[in-house]
Amino acid sequence: MRFGAQVRQSGGLLAALGRGEEMGAEVLQLFAQNSRQWRLPDTDEEPYRAYRRAAAASTVVSATVCHAPYLINVISPDGPTAERSRASLVANLRAATLLGAEGLVLHPGSHRGVGAQSAAARIAAVVVDGLHRVQEELGTVCDLLLENTAGSGATVGRSFAELAAIIEAGGGDHRLGVCLDTQHLWATGVSYQSAQTADAVVDQLASEIGLDRLRCLHLNDSKVPLGAMSDRHANLGEGTIGTVALGALLSSPRLQDPALPVVLEVPGAARAGPGGADLERARRIHADGLALRAANGGARAGSGGR
Repeated sequence: MRFGAQVRQSGGLLAALGRGEEMGAEVLQLFAQNSRQWRLPDTDEEPYRAYRRAAAASTVVSATVCHAPYLINVISPDGPTAERSRASLVANLRAATLLGAEGLVLHPGSHRGVGAQSAAARIAAVVVDGLHRVQEELGTVCDLLLENTAGSGATVGRSFAELAAIIEAGGGDHRLGVCLDTQHLWATGVSYQSAQTADAVVDQLASEIGLDRLRCLHLNDSKVPLGAMSDRHANLGEGTIGTVALGALLSSPRLQDPALPVVLEVPGAARAGPGGADLERARRIHADGLALRAANGGARAGSGGR
């Protein structure tokens, strides 16, 4: 696993890279545009290429992931939101690809009356079209990573089955992957408080989607209880999930891929985003989870509470 964080971008992309290196992040997650505005990313390619060159030369950072703006809702029927969502998706895929990002994380969106049954086909049509358009322009395109949602309102992607339906509707395109968020998983009522339950969750992910599609993990504790259907992140060990449960999931044998990006999206000690201490805690939680499994006599044995 490669541990990293969402990094503040004040001062530009190279400043963000410097912050990531200073905190010891192996992975950076960036927004190519303001996360809560429709203003599209800069069309000038040089800042992206400069970041890409600097990141390639970094002895600390080994991967970059981008996150799409929260306003995008690719399920929307024809209208201003639909047009803006499609344009923003393509522009962010383009920027992420120029940055050298391994993937662009996208919230699948809200069906808002369109109907959950037709949502998968709508999402797949828009994202696959976006992938094709950017690949035609640049000759390559980063992966599109569908993130599981916390389940509030009419959001789509609250279960592995819903994410799998989108991928299937997209023809199983190899560029479609998933980003698993630990807080969102907890908020939808999925518990992983022991090694056995954590492994069962991973087995379900493997069965319904495939572990080859898991290309990023968002590591967050939760301010809300199990099944609360609310997207509220807490610092690791300060929420209702707790370090033992997070360690049980992180240490699941089938997730021990040294290349898997694990990204913190927590408030941080000073409520200014994650820092070096948060990354140290994440790595310690992983190590403690592995140690607990070993002490309990096997990789898929052992249990624990908070």
